[in-house]
Amino acid sequence: MSEPPVLPDFELAATGNQRFKLSAYPAPFVLYFYPKDDTPGCTVEGQDFRDLHPEFLNAKVAVFGVSRDSLASHEKFKAKFGFPFELLSDADEELCQGFGVIKMKNMYGKQVRGIERSTFVIDRNGRIVREWRGVRVPGHAQEVLDFVRSARL
Repeated sequence: MSEPPVLPDFELAATGNQRFKLSAYPAPFVLYFYPKDDTPGCTVEGQDFRDLHPEFLNAKVAVFGVSRDSLASHEKFKAKFGFPFELLSDADEELCQGFGVIKMKNMYGKQVRGIERSTFVIDRNGRIVREWRGVRVPGHAQEVLDFVRSARL
């Protein structure tokens, strides 16, 4: 089986007055894409990753959330729920497009363009080693943690 391709480099603004640049990040990480800050499903998903965060750190894997929301929105969302990981702002959708997570969805009987809840595990070489698309929140963060514990990243 061939190795997955290395992701193209990307850089995004992050909470905590930081920038996240793939080529400068030395460790494996989880990148979870979610539709919108401070909405019910996205809040529960963030809380699940928050609650398991010490176990991700024990596995030497970082966690980052990504949505199209502004940094100001991300900072409020992160503070309100005590997320110990950074949230990345992809307001221009470049990263979302690159990962193919922008989809047409039905919301209240209308077609809307939005992020399909998706999670990716990236190894230390910048390769996607596992992906989940169309994620259902209950149990998802634990499933991701179980994978990273068993994988050689």
